[in-house]
Amino acid sequence: MRITAFLFACALAGSAHAGGIDRLKAFIAGARTAEADFVQTVSDRQGRVTQQVSGRMAFARPGKFRWDYTAPYEQIIVGDGSRLWLYDVDLEQVSVKPLGDVVAGTPAALLAGDNALDKYFVLKDAGMAKGVEWLEAVPRTADTTFERIRMGFRGDLLDQMELFDHFGQRTTLKLSNFTRNPAIPAARFKFVPPKGAGVIGE
Repeated sequence: MRITAFLFACALAGSAHAGGIDRLKAFIAGARTAEADFVQTVSDRQGRVTQQVSGRMAFARPGKFRWDYTAPYEQIIVGDGSRLWLYDVDLEQVSVKPLGDVVAGTPAALLAGDNALDKYFVLKDAGMAKGVEWLEAVPRTADTTFERIRMGFRGDLLDQMELFDHFGQRTTLKLSNFTRNPAIPAARFKFVPPKGAGVIGE
Protein backbone atom coordinates (compact mmCIF):
# COMPACT_ATOMS: atom_id res chain seq x y z
CA MET A 1 0.00 0.00 0.00
CA ARG A 2 1.24 3.47 -0.88
CA ILE A 3 -0.01 4.99 2.36
CA THR A 4 1.51 3.38 5.41
CA ALA A 5 0.16 5.80 7.97
CA PHE A 6 -3.34 6.99 8.71
CA LEU A 7 -3.70 10.28 10.45
CA PHE A 8 -6.48 12.43 11.68
CA ALA A 9 -6.91 15.42 13.97
CA CYS A 10 -9.43 17.74 15.56
CA ALA A 11 -10.12 20.95 17.45
CA LEU A 12 -9.31 20.81 21.12
CA ALA A 13 -10.93 22.49 24.07
CA GLY A 14 -8.73 24.20 26.66
CA SER A 15 -7.37 27.54 27.74
CA ALA A 16 -5.03 29.57 25.58
CA HIS A 17 -2.21 28.91 28.04
CA ALA A 18 -2.61 25.14 28.30
CA GLY A 19 0.36 23.01 27.31
CA GLY A 20 0.28 20.40 24.57
CA ILE A 21 -0.44 17.53 26.96
CA ASP A 22 -3.35 19.45 28.51
CA ARG A 23 -4.80 20.17 25.07
CA LEU A 24 -4.58 16.52 24.05
CA LYS A 25 -6.28 15.38 27.25
CA ALA A 26 -9.01 18.00 26.74
CA PHE A 27 -9.62 16.51 23.30
CA ILE A 28 -9.81 12.98 24.65
CA ALA A 29 -12.34 14.15 27.24
CA GLY A 30 -14.55 16.15 24.87
CA ALA A 31 -14.40 15.00 21.24
CA ARG A 32 -16.28 11.82 20.39
CA THR A 33 -16.31 12.36 16.61
CA ALA A 34 -14.60 14.66 14.10
CA GLU A 35 -14.27 15.36 10.37
CA ALA A 36 -11.68 17.40 8.47
CA ASP A 37 -9.94 17.83 5.14
CA PHE A 38 -6.21 17.11 5.12
CA VAL A 39 -3.04 17.47 3.09
CA GLN A 40 -0.34 14.91 3.91
CA THR A 41 3.27 15.45 2.85
CA VAL A 42 6.14 12.96 3.16
CA SER A 43 9.77 14.14 3.15
CA ASP A 44 12.91 12.01 3.03
CA ARG A 45 15.96 12.20 5.29
CA GLN A 46 17.33 15.13 3.25
CA GLY A 47 14.07 17.08 3.50
CA ARG A 48 13.00 16.44 -0.11
CA VAL A 49 9.26 15.98 -0.66
CA THR A 50 8.63 12.47 -1.96
CA GLN A 51 4.83 12.37 -1.72
CA GLN A 52 1.88 14.69 -1.25
CA VAL A 53 -1.71 13.49 -1.00
CA SER A 54 -5.02 14.99 0.11
CA GLY A 55 -8.47 13.90 1.12
CA ARG A 56 -10.95 13.84 3.98
CA MET A 57 -10.96 12.01 7.29
CA ALA A 58 -13.53 11.12 9.94
CA PHE A 59 -13.39 9.28 13.25
CA ALA A 60 -15.58 8.11 16.11
CA ARG A 61 -13.89 7.26 19.40
CA PRO A 62 -12.96 4.69 20.40
CA GLY A 63 -11.31 2.89 17.52
CA LYS A 64 -13.38 3.84 14.46
CA PHE A 65 -11.96 6.00 11.68
CA ARG A 66 -11.97 6.53 7.94
CA TRP A 67 -9.46 8.20 5.62
CA ASP A 68 -10.48 8.87 2.02
CA TYR A 69 -7.47 9.81 -0.10
CA THR A 70 -8.71 11.50 -3.27
CA ALA A 71 -5.69 13.11 -4.96
CA PRO A 72 -3.49 12.30 -6.77
CA TYR A 73 -4.92 8.77 -6.44
CA GLU A 74 -7.74 7.10 -4.53
CA GLN A 75 -7.26 5.01 -1.42
CA ILE A 76 -9.56 4.23 1.50
CA ILE A 77 -8.49 3.31 5.04
CA VAL A 78 -11.17 2.20 7.50
CA GLY A 79 -10.93 1.11 11.13
CA ASP A 80 -14.23 -0.54 12.08
CA GLY A 81 -13.39 -1.07 15.74
CA SER A 82 -11.92 -4.54 15.30
CA ARG A 83 -10.23 -4.60 11.89
CA LEU A 84 -8.21 -2.25 9.70
CA TRP A 85 -9.12 -2.19 6.00
CA LEU A 86 -6.88 -0.63 3.33
CA TYR A 87 -8.32 -0.40 -0.19
CA ASP A 88 -6.18 0.72 -3.12
CA VAL A 89 -8.70 1.72 -5.78
CA ASP A 90 -6.24 1.71 -8.71
CA LEU A 91 -4.83 -1.71 -7.84
CA GLU A 92 -8.26 -3.11 -6.85
CA GLN A 93 -6.58 -4.61 -3.78
CA VAL A 94 -7.77 -4.78 -0.17
CA SER A 95 -5.62 -5.57 2.87
CA VAL A 96 -7.22 -6.40 6.22
CA LYS A 97 -5.60 -6.86 9.64
CA PRO A 98 -6.73 -7.01 13.27
CA LEU A 99 -6.94 -3.42 14.45
CA GLY A 100 -5.07 -3.96 17.71
CA ASP A 101 -1.97 -5.20 15.89
CA VAL A 102 -1.46 -1.98 13.96
CA VAL A 103 -2.72 1.01 15.94
CA ALA A 104 -0.59 0.83 19.09
CA GLY A 105 2.01 3.59 18.99
CA THR A 106 0.29 5.48 16.15
CA PRO A 107 -1.77 8.69 15.94
CA ALA A 108 -4.87 6.48 15.92
CA ALA A 109 -4.06 5.37 19.46
CA LEU A 110 -3.43 8.99 20.49
CA LEU A 111 -6.58 10.55 19.06
CA ALA A 112 -9.18 7.84 18.42
CA GLY A 113 -8.21 5.25 21.01
CA ASP A 114 -9.28 4.93 24.62
CA ASN A 115 -8.21 7.24 27.44
CA ALA A 116 -5.12 5.24 28.45
CA LEU A 117 -2.57 7.55 26.78
CA ASP A 118 0.21 6.78 29.23
CA LYS A 119 -0.16 3.08 28.49
CA TYR A 120 1.04 3.55 24.92
CA PHE A 121 3.17 6.73 24.96
CA VAL A 122 5.63 8.79 26.90
CA LEU A 123 4.23 12.33 26.56
CA LYS A 124 6.02 15.63 27.04
CA ASP A 125 5.39 19.26 26.21
CA ALA A 126 7.76 20.42 23.46
CA GLY A 127 7.55 24.20 23.68
CA MET A 128 6.30 26.98 21.40
CA ALA A 129 7.59 27.83 17.90
CA LYS A 130 6.11 30.38 15.47
CA GLY A 131 2.84 30.55 17.36
CA VAL A 132 2.42 26.77 17.50
CA GLU A 133 2.57 24.89 20.82
CA TRP A 134 4.04 21.39 20.49
CA LEU A 135 3.53 18.05 22.20
CA GLU A 136 5.83 15.06 21.62
CA ALA A 137 4.70 11.45 22.03
CA VAL A 138 7.18 8.55 22.01
CA PRO A 139 5.67 5.03 21.71
CA ARG A 140 6.49 2.79 24.66
CA THR A 141 6.94 -0.21 22.36
CA ALA A 142 9.71 -0.35 19.75
CA ASP A 143 7.59 -2.47 17.42
CA THR A 144 5.82 0.47 15.76
CA THR A 145 6.02 2.37 12.47
CA PHE A 146 6.96 5.65 14.15
CA GLU A 147 9.77 6.47 16.54
CA ARG A 148 8.07 9.69 17.67
CA ILE A 149 5.04 11.88 16.93
CA ARG A 150 4.76 15.66 17.31
CA MET A 151 1.47 17.53 17.47
CA GLY A 152 1.30 21.31 17.08
CA PHE A 153 -1.56 23.36 18.52
CA ARG A 154 -2.44 26.86 17.39
CA GLY A 155 -4.83 28.26 19.95
CA ASP A 156 -7.43 25.58 20.64
CA LEU A 157 -6.89 23.76 17.33
CA LEU A 158 -4.56 20.94 16.40
CA ASP A 159 -2.86 22.72 13.53
CA GLN A 160 -0.49 20.01 12.31
CA MET A 161 1.18 16.71 13.09
CA GLU A 162 4.66 15.44 12.34
CA LEU A 163 5.51 11.74 12.34
CA PHE A 164 9.09 10.50 12.24
CA ASP A 165 9.67 6.90 11.17
CA HIS A 166 12.65 4.60 11.60
CA PHE A 167 13.88 5.31 8.04
CA GLY A 168 14.39 9.04 8.59
CA GLN A 169 11.18 10.06 6.81
CA ARG A 170 8.90 12.79 8.15
CA THR A 171 5.16 12.82 7.45
CA THR A 172 3.44 16.18 7.98
CA LEU A 173 -0.34 16.56 8.18
CA LYS A 174 -2.13 19.90 7.71
CA LEU A 175 -5.84 20.17 8.53
CA SER A 176 -8.70 22.38 7.35
CA ASN A 177 -12.52 22.58 7.49
CA PHE A 178 -12.59 20.78 10.80
CA THR A 179 -15.94 19.87 12.41
CA ARG A 180 -16.03 18.80 16.05
CA ASN A 181 -18.58 16.18 17.21
CA PRO A 182 -20.62 15.91 14.01
CA ALA A 183 -23.28 13.20 13.66
CA ILE A 184 -21.60 10.51 11.52
CA PRO A 185 -23.60 7.49 10.29
CA ALA A 186 -22.27 4.17 11.64
CA ALA A 187 -22.12 2.86 8.07
CA ARG A 188 -19.26 5.27 7.34
CA PHE A 189 -16.98 3.11 9.47
CA LYS A 190 -17.93 -0.19 7.86
CA PHE A 191 -16.12 -1.55 4.81
CA VAL A 192 -17.22 -4.23 2.35
CA PRO A 193 -14.61 -5.21 -0.27
CA PRO A 194 -15.83 -4.23 -3.75
CA LYS A 195 -16.77 -7.03 -6.08
CA GLY A 196 -13.70 -8.26 -7.98
CA ALA A 197 -11.15 -6.74 -5.59
CA GLY A 198 -8.40 -9.01 -4.29
CA VAL A 199 -8.32 -9.39 -0.50
CA ILE A 200 -5.12 -10.04 1.45
CA GLY A 201 -5.41 -11.05 5.09
CA GLU A 202 -8.51 -12.36 6.83
